[in-house]
Amino acid sequence: MNFLFACGGTAGHINPALAIASELRQRFPDAKILFVGAGRELEKKLIPRAGFHLVNIKMSGLRRGFSPDDLLYNMRTLRNLTTAGIKAETLMERFKPDAVIGTGGYICYPVLRRAAQLGIPTVVHESNAVPGLTTKMLSATVDRVLISFPGLEDVYRRPERVVFTGTPVRAGCFSSQTDAELNVRREKPLIVSFWGSLGAEHMNEKISEFIMLNIEADLFDHIHAGGKSGSAEVIKQRLRQRGAPDELPPGIEIRDYIENMHLVIDKADVVICRAGGSTIAEITMMGKPAILIPSPYVTNNQQVENAGQVVKSGGAIMLHDKDCTGRSLFEIVASLLEDKDRLSAMAEAQKALGRPGAAGGIADIILSLCN
Repeated sequence: MNFLFACGGTAGHINPALAIASELRQRFPDAKILFVGAGRELEKKLIPRAGFHLVNIKMSGLRRGFSPDDLLYNMRTLRNLTTAGIKAETLMERFKPDAVIGTGGYICYPVLRRAAQLGIPTVVHESNAVPGLTTKMLSATVDRVLISFPGLEDVYRRPERVVFTGTPVRAGCFSSQTDAELNVRREKPLIVSFWGSLGAEHMNEKISEFIMLNIEADLFDHIHAGGKSGSAEVIKQRLRQRGAPDELPPGIEIRDYIENMHLVIDKADVVICRAGGSTIAEITMMGKPAILIPSPYVTNNQQVENAGQVVKSGGAIMLHDKDCTGRSLFEIVASLLEDKDRLSAMAEAQKALGRPGAAGGIADIILSLCN
């Protein structure tokens, strides 16, 4: 069988596609799997590293402004859309996919629309509680819309085509690592915090205050990822300006990135993070109590809506970006760590919301459409 995936732009779009592709490859070792991206750096890094072939078709998004630059940019996007559709059709005529799967990013629209026109089974997966523009535009065209949170079927134009599956996560999320390998002290709770692959400078300023308060109180171990090259050293400089010692105390670690993120989260007692769809899928599946600080820079308040779904389940606390300070965050963490019963209840709520079998369920839907 041949499966074509369209995704791109962010890890939140790429990782679910990789999880589904890995499930299909496990079931059909001889299947041909091809990814189509828009040429972004993250696509070129993550997809080949996972062992899948990638081709790129030039595609850009839409700007919501009305300035001359915005209008010119959108005219180029419309031109790219036409060209991308033609290239996608040529690619599909050559590759002959049994199904085409989209997981977000603007490249999904021309690829899945043209596949549907050609009569090829199509599915699109939406990781967020609020559908992105691409999913909205495709929702009446594709055979199935797969969603990550229950009870949101009526948000879409054709509710009868919508299926709640959850968001598939990377296979590595099911593995674990020893405390010694992570260099953490298990006599104290472990807090893990991160803001995403691009980081957030003003959030790293707030986390500096948070870390300093914990250096003084020594309540917990803490691993933080600043999110971009050099961010760890900037945070350490801010800590020194606040009076921290040059050598951080045992149990406090600041990194640019956490390469083995799922292994670190596996050991966490509380996770502090943004509220992207893939991030929430991983922490719910792993049953980790969370403090979610939605990014205010994402369109349609997607992360606020995502966080709201988890808060409603009882698995997380939401702290809005504008209300977050190092001290307010520290006080919430300290309060949680004092209430073991609440932490346990939050962990159970997260597990109940998580969908560890999402990739398998999605594979079943894809295969049912191929028959």
